[in-house]
Amino acid sequence: MKKAELLTAIITPFDEQNKVNFPAMDRLMDALIEQGSDGFVVGGTTGESATMTHDEQLEVYRHTAEYINGRVPLIVGTGSNNTQASIDFTKEVSQIDGIDAALVVTPYYNKPNQKGMLAHFSKIANEGGLPVILYNIPGRSIVKLDNESVIELAKNPNIIGVKQVTSVEDIKFIVENTADDFLVYSGEDAQALAAKKVGANGVISVASHVVAKEMHDMYAAFDAGNVADADAINAVLVDKMKAVFMLPSPAPVKAALNHMGMRVGTPRLPILPLDEQEEKQLFKILGI
Repeated sequence: MKKAELLTAIITPFDEQNKVNFPAMDRLMDALIEQGSDGFVVGGTTGESATMTHDEQLEVYRHTAEYINGRVPLIVGTGSNNTQASIDFTKEVSQIDGIDAALVVTPYYNKPNQKGMLAHFSKIANEGGLPVILYNIPGRSIVKLDNESVIELAKNPNIIGVKQVTSVEDIKFIVENTADDFLVYSGEDAQALAAKKVGANGVISVASHVVAKEMHDMYAAFDAGNVADADAINAVLVDKMKAVFMLPSPAPVKAALNHMGMRVGTPRLPILPLDEQEEKQLFKILGI
């Protein structure tokens, strides 16, 4: 996979009939690449995969891969709490040209132990046909892959990275105990710079929908050794990063994009769009 520091966990635009709006998605991807996003995660939490059908997901993945056409890395969500279904779906997705990796979430609801999760991820990685990036997000899935489990799974050549949505301390430990080519991304926008400081590759971001240029500039400053400049940019961004999660995601970021003229529709139920007062509060924080 090409080097990428700022990957956007992209929303799925819907039209007035609540169908996927592909022209809006194309416009959004082009704008984000221009603003500094250097990769996409499609069909993740922010993409509302939980309320998309199997066929919708496949259609979105095919379209996205064709439209991006190798310009930036493309990672797609294929995981669930059903191991065999995750394998089957990953196999289907592996037939689409232009997809670099599968993002596979920790199994929610079932609450497996560490041995169960090791077996789950290993089987998907060994049989799914795509490189796997672990998605460790205990805040949503309840279960957490322990650091030692991530390190063990990193030994599998088909498991190439992790999206870690826990602490910076966990990220540091994983970076220090895995091979240099194992990709480590924070899944928390507010950790984007702190994660880089402890050796992570970057962030899989939601806030980049509205502040991609600023986040790109922050990383560019850090990579050039201008840590004070990166810290200054980060200080301005922190409240904005938190604001896109002030209500259930992706409702805030969709509201922001609509307000900025990038018509992407509203979330699907059970996520509600922001009301007028909530929008006013969000736009004030974001400065839009």
